[in-house]
Amino acid sequence: MTIIQAVILGIVQGLTEFLPVSSSAHLVLVPFLLNWKLDPTQAFVFDVLVQLGTLTAVIAYFRKDLLTIFKAWAGGIRARTPFAEAESRLGWYIILGTIPAGLAGLLLKDKVEAAFSDPMMTAVMLFITAILLTLAEVFTKKTRELEHLSWLDALIVGAFQAISIFPGVSRSGATISGGLFRGLNRQDAARYSFLLSIPIMAAAGLMAFSDLLAVPGLSSFLPLVLVGFIFAALVGYFAIRWFLAFLKSKSLLPFALYCALLSVVVLLVMGIS
Repeated sequence: MTIIQAVILGIVQGLTEFLPVSSSAHLVLVPFLLNWKLDPTQAFVFDVLVQLGTLTAVIAYFRKDLLTIFKAWAGGIRARTPFAEAESRLGWYIILGTIPAGLAGLLLKDKVEAAFSDPMMTAVMLFITAILLTLAEVFTKKTRELEHLSWLDALIVGAFQAISIFPGVSRSGATISGGLFRGLNRQDAARYSFLLSIPIMAAAGLMAFSDLLAVPGLSSFLPLVLVGFIFAALVGYFAIRWFLAFLKSKSLLPFALYCALLSVVVLLVMGIS
């Protein structure tokens, strides 16, 4: 991997992590379409660790919300009224919504790692993302607010997050769709999706550190990870701000169309080659 490739992949990660187009798909498909010959071990570890850049972005963007949620959550525990306030309940629902993806990640780690080197599977999963976004946009009411979220809502959205551990299934797309299927409005579905991403991205990054030691040429690889991290963090922050503003008046259908077209293009390229 070169520094230019690290910059491009960092930008791709930052731009696509929070837009419902699957960052993991783009991290697989961009090298494939540009005919980059990357070391599979390096590529997988880079893809996971560069998520820490977008993790930094989402924590920075929602820092005030996170502080409010944590204070309410901790205060509720101390007062023995853990579910009295909406923000305290949201803290518990973030924990609950993280469990399905956490279990899936632990049980399917080897299969997920193998999927990162399979562009065809990624393209198919990307088409599934397009279908999911379309159904969620067309067949939901979008009237509920986040303060009315329930434990069942959190668990169902968490299950949607669990399927997104495979490249091609957009994590934000899946969880926003899950929120829409539970009746949340677009902005609140996106807000819960982004907050829900924090524990799972942190856990994935920590798990990847154990794989980092097995990467060939570690001393020259670490600076590339740092470059990808910086670009992912900067681009990711502005992507969140733009996307939340977009959802005030726009639908998810353009992203569904993009995912479908990219999937078809990749499958055609693979068929030709």
